Amino acid sequence: MSNNTLILGLQWGDEGKGKIVDVLAENSEIVCRFQGGHNAGHTLKVDGQQKVLHLIPSGILHPSVQCVLGNGLVLSLPALEKEITELEQSGINFNDRFYVSGDCALILPTHIAIDQVRDKSEGIGTTGRGIGPAYEDKVARRAIRFGDLQNMTLLQPRLEKLIAYHNKILVHLYAAEPIPLEDVLKELERHQHLVQKFHCITQDLLRGWVKENKKIIFEGAQGSMLDIDHGTYPYVTSSSTTAGGLSTGLGVGPKHIDSILGITKAYTTRVGEGPFATELFDENAAQLAKIGHEVGATTGRPRRCGWLDLKALETIVFINSVTSLCLTKLDVLDGFQEIKVCIDYDDQGAPIYKTLPGWEQDISHIRNFHALPQSAQDYILFIEHFLECPIDMVSVGPSREQTIYKK
Repeated sequence: MSNNTLILGLQWGDEGKGKIVDVLAENSEIVCRFQGGHNAGHTLKVDGQQKVLHLIPSGILHPSVQCVLGNGLVLSLPALEKEITELEQSGINFNDRFYVSGDCALILPTHIAIDQVRDKSEGIGTTGRGIGPAYEDKVARRAIRFGDLQNMTLLQPRLEKLIAYHNKILVHLYAAEPIPLEDVLKELERHQHLVQKFHCITQDLLRGWVKENKKIIFEGAQGSMLDIDHGTYPYVTSSSTTAGGLSTGLGVGPKHIDSILGITKAYTTRVGEGPFATELFDENAAQLAKIGHEVGATTGRPRRCGWLDLKALETIVFINSVTSLCLTKLDVLDGFQEIKVCIDYDDQGAPIYKTLPGWEQDISHIRNFHALPQSAQDYILFIEHFLECPIDMVSVGPSREQTIYKK
């Protein structure tokens, strides 16, 4: 692995980024998140134990790795506290190795209330965690940021104005209950200790680490097809989930990204509403969902399942300047007699498929590319050739060791 690696999901999230970051973090010194909030979910299996992370980078599970939440995130303080507490109780130490940008916009109780009532009427299919409304306030230059909690006296007049504005939206636009200012103030005061402990100018930290040639992983949340600009708008998230989001969300220029690892499942899934060209509604969909345990790590919602869409991936690989690929959940296809991949669309936008033979045997124990059944090797090589991008890693199960390095 080169010094600084950006790891991105190339679909609608849920590609298995958490496991891959965890695997690669072992040989890194720093892992940084640059966008999203606790609407992300990384499920990891470590020593037989399952851990689900929402905000904190997967690198936290390695005692020598430093972890950073960059300015591009929106931050729920209760969610952050809960996650830190649970990890500390399982023996993970946060002292002098976890940093949060003072510029992170905060998710307030009013943001969550607005998100939930609005999504009922608009049906975008958000996680209802206040992410979108928090990003709206950030762009409108009225956000409360993590570093603002250092001075509650200065903060209070701004907070009063913002909560009054949010309550007007709740009451007059959605006929919902207002949220008392006191409740919001109490929540912020209750979590002030997080600022004292973890607040940092992360741009300065990163500049120092880059100068010292530290090995850094930049960890994306959600997936590229949920990008606010390049995704399936309006059924997208509220942040820049593609490679460009890294520079704005952490303050690290593009020349400091040495390689970009794009992660895609061996098939496609999507949580929530929105277009999905290769979605299946037959027994194949049921098999993918069952074998792949396709349930959202954050929401518990069932994931929609379909064949791999190479035409969409071709665009996403270009947008992100992907230098190598990781193919996850290949083992989920073990039971299929034949496997389809979308290679184009017709005039009506319907997928045009190429059918490839399945391998119909268990590959979860295999650790070497050449030990894979020929049909599985051919499937990987077909994807690689179509996307004109090398597949360097293949995941054949949820555990760290269930990884094939193709090189």
